[in-house]
Amino acid sequence: MQGLVLQLSRGLLLVLLWLFIYLTLRALKTDVFGNVGMRSGGRAERRGGVFGRGAKAIRHLVVTQGALAGTRITLSEQPVLLGRADSCTLVIDDDYASNQHARLSPHGPDWFLEDLGSTNGTYLDRTRVTTPVKVAAGTPIRIGKTVIELRA
Repeated sequence: MQGLVLQLSRGLLLVLLWLFIYLTLRALKTDVFGNVGMRSGGRAERRGGVFGRGAKAIRHLVVTQGALAGTRITLSEQPVLLGRADSCTLVIDDDYASNQHARLSPHGPDWFLEDLGSTNGTYLDRTRVTTPVKVAAGTPIRIGKTVIELRA
C-alpha cells in the first residue's frame, strides 16, 4: 500500500512540475511575442456609409510627430495594434515604446484606446491612459516621442 501511495505522489509531483514549466514558457512567449491573435491588417477601407448622426466617421490614423510623421493608415473594423513588434499595425521604432504598447479598438462609430501594460505609458491629450478610453477625432495620442491622431 505504501508503494502505491509513493508512486502516485511521484506521478502527481511530475505532472505539477510539467504544468509549471508549460505555464512559465507560455507566459514568456506571450511577453516576448505578444498575443498572436491581436494581429490586424488595419489597411482595408471601412465599408458602408458614415457612422453616427451627422458626424463623420473616423477613417484614418495619422502620425503627426516622431520618426513616422506623415504616415497615414486607413482604418478598418479591426483593432489597431501600436508598438515596436513587427506584428503591430503601426510599428513604432522608439526606445520608449513597448513591443505591444497600445491598442485602438472600434466599437460602432467610436474608437477606444487601451494601454497594454506598457512600461512608459500611453497618453491621450496629456492624460495617462489606465483603462480603455474613448478617443475623439483630432485628440493627440502620445507613445514615447510619437504622436498620432484619429481623423475623418
